[in-house]
Amino acid sequence: QVQLVESGGGLVQAGGSLRLSCAASGSISSINSMGWYRQAPGKQRELVAAITSGGSTNYADSVKGRFAISRDNAKNAVYLQMNSLKPEDTAVYYCKLHVTRWFHGSNDYWGQGTQVTVSS
Repeated sequence: QVQLVESGGGLVQAGGSLRLSCAASGSISSINSMGWYRQAPGKQRELVAAITSGGSTNYADSVKGRFAISRDNAKNAVYLQMNSLKPEDTAVYYCKLHVTRWFHGSNDYWGQGTQVTVSS
């Protein structure tokens, strides 16, 4: 089994910052890609940022220059530093990890979601 625990969401004023964390535990052999997604009310879930095992990153155009994704392989964790937050960043944020388990192959695992609310 693999468990993902997210933390770091909350309420912040426009222009403020938040840092999201997502840590995985369980029978993990390796983690390839890690990513953050978000879903606003009435909208589809969208990719915010992703990072490969080699450290390559990509970002949604709407967050480039404001958000930064990073990972700590020793902790099986991924982070999202969010700066200059805007009201349109308000959403539930989910982490997704592509995990290879010992003797069980690879699958995508999702975090439980954390609410980020940016007030104007």
